[in-house]
Amino acid sequence: MPDRPMRADARRNYERLLAAARDVVAEQGTDASLEEVARRAGVGIGTLYRHFPTREALLEALLHDRFDGLRAHAEELLGAGDPFEALADWLRRLGAGALTYQGLAQAMMSAIQDESSDLYASCHGMRAAGEALLVRAQKAGQVRPEVEPLDALYLAAMIASATERSPADPELRDRLFTFMLDGLRPR
Repeated sequence: MPDRPMRADARRNYERLLAAARDVVAEQGTDASLEEVARRAGVGIGTLYRHFPTREALLEALLHDRFDGLRAHAEELLGAGDPFEALADWLRRLGAGALTYQGLAQAMMSAIQDESSDLYASCHGMRAAGEALLVRAQKAGQVRPEVEPLDALYLAAMIASATERSPADPELRDRLFTFMLDGLRPR
């Protein structure tokens, strides 16, 4: 049976919860207090859980458009001239996006293989699109054949995580990405 449209009051609560979640998660990271999200939205915690039964469901709603954007960007890059540069561009964008919220890189790494996670579907689509870029670069002889798709994703997420923990070094992310990209190339 198709989902019924939300009542107007339910839609308002949903939008208020998302707006509050954007602020609270930006301040506190992905482990933000769900009670604080509900409080700032002006609703009870039960209302939050009716819309978002898990923390991952709330994160998925916050990040859905970003993950879809990464997937779409990867699909566009499949037609780019240089397969390695296309992969590098996408991995850098993935790493930058993982810095949106503190703890997001860790949440992505956990969700990408956990089919029970509410983040899995969005992460999986993004992962599949990135995998196509990696395979294309491997077929062109520009990436080592033993590199697995998750290797590259995990490396990009770990770089984001290290960058998040080292705000005093603004060039760390670029330096680490350069090292990673050099390591992906065949010897």
